[in-house]
Amino acid sequence: MRGLPEDRAIRDLRAAFAYLSSRSDVKKDRIGSLGWCMGGGYSLQAAVQLPDLAACVVNYGRLVTDENLIAQINAPILGIFGGLDRGIPVKDVKAFEQKAKELGKEIHIEIYSKSGHAFSNENNTKGYSAADAASAWQKTLEFFADKLKQ
Repeated sequence: MRGLPEDRAIRDLRAAFAYLSSRSDVKKDRIGSLGWCMGGGYSLQAAVQLPDLAACVVNYGRLVTDENLIAQINAPILGIFGGLDRGIPVKDVKAFEQKAKELGKEIHIEIYSKSGHAFSNENNTKGYSAADAASAWQKTLEFFADKLKQ
């Protein structure tokens, strides 16, 4: 991914998970990941790399295409994508969803058909959609409330 070497990011994700898991004030079976764009791709990498991750939200992040990596995922996944995103086409999202389901993974995909990449970013002056951003955030909160409930 751009700007951050993948091996370093994965090392940092593992270290962050280990740190959170070691804290007495954190329920280690209730740790989730969340990211947008590059961070969305790394959120999905966390699900691949961390078998004890409890939930994963990917907001228009790079998808995993290797079936062996998808097979490693244990966490339920919420994927949020823009239907007009030229960098992550809907056909790729649907292929990822289908492969994950074939492998028995719990996955829910939301596609905002009139939005493109980074539609939740208020600084994206041409592509920001307040309505879709609010909807996506609400779905994220509901997903985490369900998957990380006490």
